[in-house]
Amino acid sequence: MTVFAACAALAFTGAYVGPMGSAISRAQAEEPKTVTLYAEGLGDAQQVSVGGDKQAPTLDRSSYNVYVKPKPTPTPTPTEKKKTQGSEASSGGGGPVLYSGGGAPSEWMAAAGISEADMGYVNYIVSRESGWNPNATNRSSGACGLVQALPCSKVPGNGYDPVDNLRWGTGYATSRYGGWAGAYAFWTANNWW
Repeated sequence: MTVFAACAALAFTGAYVGPMGSAISRAQAEEPKTVTLYAEGLGDAQQVSVGGDKQAPTLDRSSYNVYVKPKPTPTPTPTEKKKTQGSEASSGGGGPVLYSGGGAPSEWMAAAGISEADMGYVNYIVSRESGWNPNATNRSSGACGLVQALPCSKVPGNGYDPVDNLRWGTGYATSRYGGWAGAYAFWTANNWW
């Protein structure tokens, strides 16, 4: 009886495990192989030879470059600054919109269309007029901005916007002194322009 029981247990195990084992091996055979993009591209790549035969290229992983497009810098928007008692805006008026954006003098000059040859003259004049502070205002005269436009309302756009102020200043320097070099010469002789 032990022999019969052992044979029955062996037959039962074979009948139970056999189909499951073949199903597992069949599933493994049908499972797709993992193929990398590099390996797939290597199979598709061709080289053209002078004789017209296709040759397999030699590719290495270091030949791929990735370019990430930088996010553009947002354009700064001027914000209105609250006025205190004694300023040019009364409690009911809006007053000027002061500049709160970023930037550097060289960027402002380039955006205003000032040539590199004139940037030294502009830097000299603006450094003395406003210290490159776009929100500079002369309390006694009301002149405003980088070049101290007088009156501030002459500046098309916003007198406190550095680019608008420098564009106006270029027109002023050209019409009155023939350009920034002439304005510089007048400023150094008279300490104003």
